[in-house]
Amino acid sequence: MSLGEEDDKAALRAMAHPVRLRIMSLLTGASLTAAEVARELGLTHANASYHLRNLHAGGMIALAGEEKIRGGVAKRYRYLPSEDRGLPKTREGNHMLFTAAANELIRRTAAAQWDGPKVMADAEFWVDPADWKRIKEAVAELMIELHLAAKPPRTAGTVRASTTVAMFQMEDES
Repeated sequence: MSLGEEDDKAALRAMAHPVRLRIMSLLTGASLTAAEVARELGLTHANASYHLRNLHAGGMIALAGEEKIRGGVAKRYRYLPSEDRGLPKTREGNHMLFTAAANELIRRTAAAQWDGPKVMADAEFWVDPADWKRIKEAVAELMIELHLAAKPPRTAGTVRASTTVAMFQMEDES
């Protein structure tokens, strides 16, 4: 088994449950403890801890600190975007990741406000390689900016928003 396949297995195990994508979204806006994740998502503390441990073991989230709470120690976790975090190295891994993301997008659309402005693009393009590289890098920078602008859930003066971006080069249909 190649190193890429081993990395894929760890990342895909980490995202093997749909609630884990929701947890990663929550951890974009703030570092949270298992108790805070549990309250926000309506999970038990034990269940939230289990999912956080899996995400951390898969390298999908980082430990952001520890604090003493009622005689114990609570770990805080944070998701910070990275160019390669969670992106599989194999075709099968990518297929599984994008299937999970598509299912999460379906869940989110149930809570969408359909009366306001929206942005949606879906297409296959043929572009100059230099343009592709420049545009892909610009979108990646905007996604990092959006992640860094995220606030903790239910922060006063914020709106709940969903963003899904998938950009990849395709093989020729020869």
